[in-house]
Amino acid sequence: MSETLRLPRAAHQSSPRRPLAPDTPLRDFSAQGATLALMHLLVVEDDDRLRRLLTRLLGEQRHVVDVAANGAEALELAELGSGIDVVILDIGLPDMSGLDVARAIRAKQLPVAILMLTARDTVADRVAGLDTGADDYLVKPFAFAELSARVRALGRRNQAAPHRSETVLSNGPIRLDESTRAATVAGRPVELSPREYSLLECFLRHPGQVLSRDQLLDHAWPYGAAVTPNAVDAYVHYLREKLGDEARLLTTVRGHGYRLDDE
Repeated sequence: MSETLRLPRAAHQSSPRRPLAPDTPLRDFSAQGATLALMHLLVVEDDDRLRRLLTRLLGEQRHVVDVAANGAEALELAELGSGIDVVILDIGLPDMSGLDVARAIRAKQLPVAILMLTARDTVADRVAGLDTGADDYLVKPFAFAELSARVRALGRRNQAAPHRSETVLSNGPIRLDESTRAATVAGRPVELSPREYSLLECFLRHPGQVLSRDQLLDHAWPYGAAVTPNAVDAYVHYLREKLGDEARLLTTVRGHGYRLDDE
């Protein structure tokens, strides 16, 4: 039986240091007979322990997970246009209600699905959440297996929706299809790890622009992850190896960061 996530509030604890070895390549995994389609998720939760637990469990399913501890951070991350598929959104945030965050996301017509988390379980509360733009509603405490299943369902629904038309980012021979999360270089399929994918996505969204290591850390790693700028250097190296001859386009700007040159 799935363990129910029921955590008390706790003071912040730093995340363990992440290894610099390449993480597992993007592909489909199975758990309890269900195929897991990899997605880019945003977890918005002010409870530090629950936020870290969800990040770890969803990361183990090979999703790319960004996190925010308040509404302002959530809106900033959602508006970056970084290909987020599903927002897992707590209602009780310290700076604003999760309902307000959902309204703002819908007002900006951001193409993401919203799964709302709350301890409020009345019919009126559920209706209020859905009416503000949430696609689904899950009451705390909950079993992780149920949250995972709901996330998968929202991912399938969002991919099938008309507004989720295929988006291809490209620069010369480098192409990234966000609808399938597939990368090709000069027509050759390239298998990328989640971090490599996020870095390439960031470079393709900002061609010709110098991106600092801190900017790349913010985009490619979950908020609050205990990593250093050296991790960016390591993963840029891995990404260059995957790009082959086209790695020439990914240049180092000494003292500033990296730039993907226009073809």
